[in-house]
Amino acid sequence: RLVEELAPERSLARTPLFSVLFTLQHPQVARRELPGLVLEPFGLASPTAQFELAAVLTEEDGAVRGHLLYRAGLFDPATMARLAGHFANLVAAAGAAPGTPLAALPLLAAHELQQTLRECNDTAAELPRTASLDQLFERQVERTPAAVAACCGAAWMSYRELDRHADRLARRLAASGVGPEVPVGVCLERSLAALAAVLAVWKAGGIYVPLDPGYPGERLRTLVADSGCAVVVTSGELAGRLGGGAPTLLLEALDGPEAAALAGPAAARGEGGEGDEGEEAARLALRGRARRRAAVLGGEHGAYLLYTSGSTGRPKGVLVTHGALCHRLLWGQSVHPLAAGDRLLATASWSFDISLWELFAPLLAGACVVLPPAGAPLDLAGLARWIAAEGITVVHFVPSLLARFLAGCGLGDTRLRLVFCGGEALAGELRRRFAERVGAPLVHQYGPTEATITASVDAGDPGRPERVDLGRPIANHRLYLLDRDLRPVPLGAAGEVCIAGAGLARGYHGRPAATAERFLPDPWAEAPGERLYRTGDLGRRLSDGRLEFRGRADGQVKIHGIRIEPGEIEAALARHPGVAAAAVVARDEDAGERRLVAYLVPRREAGLDAAAAREFLAASLPRHLVPAAFVLLPALPLTPNGKLDRGALPAPERTRRGAQVAPRTPAEAALAAVWRAVLGLPAVGVEDNFFAAGGDSIRAIEVVAAARDAGLALTPRQL
Repeated sequence: RLVEELAPERSLARTPLFSVLFTLQHPQVARRELPGLVLEPFGLASPTAQFELAAVLTEEDGAVRGHLLYRAGLFDPATMARLAGHFANLVAAAGAAPGTPLAALPLLAAHELQQTLRECNDTAAELPRTASLDQLFERQVERTPAAVAACCGAAWMSYRELDRHADRLARRLAASGVGPEVPVGVCLERSLAALAAVLAVWKAGGIYVPLDPGYPGERLRTLVADSGCAVVVTSGELAGRLGGGAPTLLLEALDGPEAAALAGPAAARGEGGEGDEGEEAARLALRGRARRRAAVLGGEHGAYLLYTSGSTGRPKGVLVTHGALCHRLLWGQSVHPLAAGDRLLATASWSFDISLWELFAPLLAGACVVLPPAGAPLDLAGLARWIAAEGITVVHFVPSLLARFLAGCGLGDTRLRLVFCGGEALAGELRRRFAERVGAPLVHQYGPTEATITASVDAGDPGRPERVDLGRPIANHRLYLLDRDLRPVPLGAAGEVCIAGAGLARGYHGRPAATAERFLPDPWAEAPGERLYRTGDLGRRLSDGRLEFRGRADGQVKIHGIRIEPGEIEAALARHPGVAAAAVVARDEDAGERRLVAYLVPRREAGLDAAAAREFLAASLPRHLVPAAFVLLPALPLTPNGKLDRGALPAPERTRRGAQVAPRTPAEAALAAVWRAVLGLPAVGVEDNFFAAGGDSIRAIEVVAAARDAGLALTPRQL
């Protein structure tokens, strides 16, 4: 009757209502003799499990005995043996202390606690933890002063030149009042000037705050105000977008040859001075003056303040120390060393923490960081050509972009010897295809911004190439899997991934309540005062000690490696006068693609359409936070208890409603054909909006590549 009334989805693979059975039986009937008849218990072995798991217990002779019957296709004997042991631990503890709340009863035996807390986190290693990053860079300058440190298009700088330019700018910052723990914004296009500016902030003692010039002006002003920037290093072209929230230091205002060398990405490098002892002495004196103004930094001082999406509608600034950043880079050099001949391509936005690794891992090893000039056509084909032409040996990809690469132009004939990826889950099939087409090792990195770029790595399992794990913790880090009461979960069970160790950020800038919620005292730390960070990621520990990713415990999503809190977008939409209610979800589509979709309930008295909502968000949020599709609904679907029923939200239509303007020229016809192929649309009009039709940053790269094949010169920025 329940099956008839509930009408659950039927499948021959499982029973319709429940998959786990627990039964406690009365004592079995003992041997009994009747006139002319003897009754004896007779067990029957069932060759097939009726349920996925059944626990059958019987009270007998003052004890409870039983057995587990399970589907062999779902569980292995070792897992069932652990489950039986955990159940025995649970009932023994309950019997010893019947008044104890169930959540406080232990499941794990002492040896299991030792294994999950200690043995799996045995990562102690000797690495320097006190120096600041600019000090490590200066040591490399002393070792390789004439080596090429960075190049950007035709411009390049040696280690000595980069150090000299950073010293000069650091003196100007120090004169502006910059010192330890003082935030300094850097709002510049990708260039040698921007790289020198970041180093200068640290040399002056300040905290680096990246301000992406591609962000809307309102977003930039919000970040400047929230961080409390004492000064912003920028250019005259970009200064107006900051709205006067903080004093600016314009690169054009610098005098002398440094101004020409730092004017922009196409500037010629500053010649002269490489062998001039007088100029070198002046440079060292200049550095000494900057050092006297700002006390020498240590590992406890703030290094950078990087903003992530916030669930409450306000971005959160994660404050990372020099000690954490230096530890991450020095650990990376110890396990995946870069050499003087390496050239690392830096393409990540400087608003994301992986950019710190791209920029400074090579600069601590005597290698060269390669910066594509701002506006360079880095579509798939262009990026492949760039990697080959620039002799790139080390690169980092987001898995979704790497998949496009392998499906499209590949990596061709390159000098790549080491490839890293991270930011989102890496599919086993993608790892397999990479191994077949590229000879370089592929290293998958996991770690939220709050754990300083990387907390664990997975170099792959040759025996099981299809499996993708979070891997094992890096040096001086510990990864715990905890339940909702922050207790270790058993091997094989899902729990929240919590990170402890040398890479933890200080917390969220100016938000003590949010810091206290996510950064907690580590009850298993060997040293007092250590903390753990609750990531919100779910995982389970496998029998070989590795961690497997199992999704999220909240609504946070990752799209193309970017961490997104739908709540921030919903809060921004709620400020629109024409929006009565809004919900934002990430929808998985064909070919494993994922995109943001906004569902809006318009106010009756105010007109609202998708285009207006998109423009409203684009004025205040970065491009990656603007949904790819907007759907207008009369009301949001709710569950019986009044919560949003996300499963009932309809899939957006990806075709343009209303009349479409047909292509009128050969170029429009060619571009429309490219859009149709990339977006999977039956028709495209020349007035359609690429992002409204389902486009995003990754598909934009595909469009640019296909357009070039069709003879149309196009860049992602133009699109």
